[in-house]
Amino acid sequence: MPDPSLNTPAMFDLSGQVALVTGAGSGIGQRIAMGLAQCGADVALLDRRGDDGLSQTAEFIAQTGRKSLQIAADVTDADALADAVSQTQEVLGPLTLALNAAGVANANPCEKMGEEQYQTLMDINMKGVWLSCQAEARAMLDHGKGGAIVNIASMSGVIVNKGLSQVHYNASKAGVIHMSKSMAMEWVDRGIRVNSISPGYTATPMNTRPEMVHQTKEFEQQTPMQRMAHVNEMVGPAVFLLSDAASYCTGVDLLVDGGFCCW
Repeated sequence: MPDPSLNTPAMFDLSGQVALVTGAGSGIGQRIAMGLAQCGADVALLDRRGDDGLSQTAEFIAQTGRKSLQIAADVTDADALADAVSQTQEVLGPLTLALNAAGVANANPCEKMGEEQYQTLMDINMKGVWLSCQAEARAMLDHGKGGAIVNIASMSGVIVNKGLSQVHYNASKAGVIHMSKSMAMEWVDRGIRVNSISPGYTATPMNTRPEMVHQTKEFEQQTPMQRMAHVNEMVGPAVFLLSDAASYCTGVDLLVDGGFCCW
């Protein structure tokens, strides 16, 4: 029989938690940052964007009654990330949750791709996740409270997308998945859980630009559910993996792809 003292909704309650979200100025990272606040967490918002994306995220969080902190930083800069974690803990309290969503995507046939294009993407998508996790985990290990980290990968780390020439992107996301599993095993006995989420085609600003309309239709046709995901649909999986509801989950890559990888 289940323990009657366990309140299932409370398992998803993030009250009293402090989170850091990279890529919090747009798309999946922005919506998850908002969702964490809706579930009770105070959230540090990190992005290198020069527009008002972070301010919009912060304004939403203020309406939930939670606190936020805006940090302009590049995830490829280890010192900037260390400073971001330090600022987070000074202003909001001990860091216990992290969601790393900063990333870029572009395409070019492998034989035509220049070294700079390849390296820039790999630096952001893989090195950036590694440095972010490193800074976040150091804080969690230092304060001894443990924590949970979720990295945003992609179904492109599991499959090769038909018609898209993006070998560097696919490789970077496969790397994020396996890096997350490896980190999970390094920290499994020290109170830190690490998991990843692999979204399918998602209606982010990058994928809904006017010039993408024909490609978007193909994405929808290729997906068993016949549509792209909405960024709202990434919030539940993230909250689950960061909350006590997933207390026995570490090293997991959760596909959120509308059934795409079943075909």
